[in-house]
Amino acid sequence: MPSAFLYDWTNIDLNAVALTPEEVGRMNPQAGHMRQIDYLIWHSEDRCEGLGVKHVREDEFWVPGHIPGRPLLPGVLMIEAAAQVCSLLYKLKSPEPRFIGFTRCDDVAFRDQVVPGDTLYVLTKEVSYRPKRFISKAQGVVNGRQAFEATITGMVM
Repeated sequence: MPSAFLYDWTNIDLNAVALTPEEVGRMNPQAGHMRQIDYLIWHSEDRCEGLGVKHVREDEFWVPGHIPGRPLLPGVLMIEAAAQVCSLLYKLKSPEPRFIGFTRCDDVAFRDQVVPGDTLYVLTKEVSYRPKRFISKAQGVVNGRQAFEATITGMVM
């Protein structure tokens, strides 16, 4: 992978499952249409880096209306997917269950389209961790190309 990625993920088994969909559902409060991460493929031992996956489906709620005839995954849902992966890593590090809210999104850039049938890999890397707040870098990758990047901030609410 090019050095433009947050970390070298060439040796990560993309068929692995570090957190199942059921575990994601127990750890993150988003459900139904708002769950934007299917499962976590991998996280580093220190839980500062993580790799989540979203299989973009034809039957998702946004497909009929977000560019009829040419559906594109909305950028806000890509950022939500990144925030969900960041929250999972925070919760894996935190000693007690807490509600984490998404408070900031900075340095956002969208670089490629994501469409039904794509697999969106979400890479996250912690920048700062405190007991009540975290900041992480995030990137979305589709077909080996960077689809977006952002800095995500979350905090205990």
